[in-house]
Amino acid sequence: MKIEDHLRNIRESLEVIKESIQKGIQERQRSIGFHTSVASVEMLEVFLHKNNLLNPGIILKHEWFSSVRKAKEKLNVDFQNEEEILNLINEIEIKRNLLCYGKPQPVKTIESIIEHFNKLKSLFEEMGLKWN
Repeated sequence: MKIEDHLRNIRESLEVIKESIQKGIQERQRSIGFHTSVASVEMLEVFLHKNNLLNPGIILKHEWFSSVRKAKEKLNVDFQNEEEILNLINEIEIKRNLLCYGKPQPVKTIESIIEHFNKLKSLFEEMGLKWN
């Protein structure tokens, strides 16, 4: 997928996350679970592509990030803030299916996913990634 397509998808996910927060995170936990997960992985993919650390034909799978060890094996590259990025994506991915397919979750659980996502987004922004 082209970087422009990833960026368009990231913008869409950011918009859905914002709308979900405005409408009420408990009523939109599925949207938050799905879009924080997909946007996190797409942000990483754009970052790696822009820094020529990932073959343009490779597509990252969100499942890889349910384990930091598995993600490192699949990526097999070193990059700036790798440990922090992989840990944040892992925290989001661990709760993804619970939010997307499980029963209603406590507000604290949903808020923690949003918090991890916002930290990840800020980190990528500090590293020069822009999606607007």
